[in-house]
Amino acid sequence: QGQLVESGGGSVQAGGSLRLSCTGSGLTSDGTTVGWFRQAPEKEREGVACINWSGQRQYYGDSVKERFAISRDNVDNTLYLQMHSLTPDDTAMYYCAVNIACSSIGIYPADFTYWGQGTQVTVSS
Repeated sequence: QGQLVESGGGSVQAGGSLRLSCTGSGLTSDGTTVGWFRQAPEKEREGVACINWSGQRQYYGDSVKERFAISRDNVDNTLYLQMHSLTPDDTAMYYCAVNIACSSIGIYPADFTYWGQGTQVTVSS
């Protein structure tokens, strides 16, 4: 397992945008599927977006479709999450993760998933 570091979180008003970044070893190893999860206080962890190694397959949670976009740069070893039209419901700690289950069925941790420490996103109304 490697160490992942997220950045880019912060406080914004509703309707605003943020771009999260995640860097770390193993993030762009051959064949890795990576993604973003979030967890708000007293709520279950939620899969937000995921992307396969080539970037050709991406899946999103229903609550963020059409607003968030995931991308990866395998040269710079970085994973991104561009977030637009943010609402207070998007307030949560956001985590990047490596080695996850990523398909039209959903976005879930898998047996060898490892995580970053998280970056806080707070959206005010």
